[in-house]
Amino acid sequence: MVILHAFLALAAGFATMVLLVIVLTALLTRMVPSWTGAEGKLPPGYAFVNLGYSFLAAAAGGYVTAWAATANPLIHVLALGIVVLALAALSALQLRGKQPVWYALALVAISPIGVLAGGLVWLRVVGIL
Repeated sequence: MVILHAFLALAAGFATMVLLVIVLTALLTRMVPSWTGAEGKLPPGYAFVNLGYSFLAAAAGGYVTAWAATANPLIHVLALGIVVLALAALSALQLRGKQPVWYALALVAISPIGVLAGGLVWLRVVGIL
C-alpha cells in the first residue's frame, strides 16, 4: 500500500505539471500567435515566457507531490525531480538541432529545480522547514 501511495503522489505531481504546461502553452499560442509557426527560429519572448511557466508548472508539481506524500515528502519530491530531469534530457536529445542549445539546457535545468522549489515551499508551509 505504501508503494501505491508513493506512485500516486508522483503521478499527481507529474499530471499537475503536464496539465499546466498544456493549458499555458495553448493560452500562449492563442494570445501571441506570431510566436508560433516560425520554423528554425525561436522567438526570444516565447522562449523566456515558456521557461517561466515551465518553472512554475514544475513548482506546482513538486508542491502537489509533497502534499500528496504522507510519509517522507522530500524523498517523493526528489524522486519526481529525477524523473523530470530524465524526461527533459530525453526531450532535449530528441529536439537536438531544432532548438538552440541554451534553451534545451535551460529547460533541462529549470524543471527539476522547479520541482524541488515547489516541494520546499510545501514543507515551509506546513512548518517542517
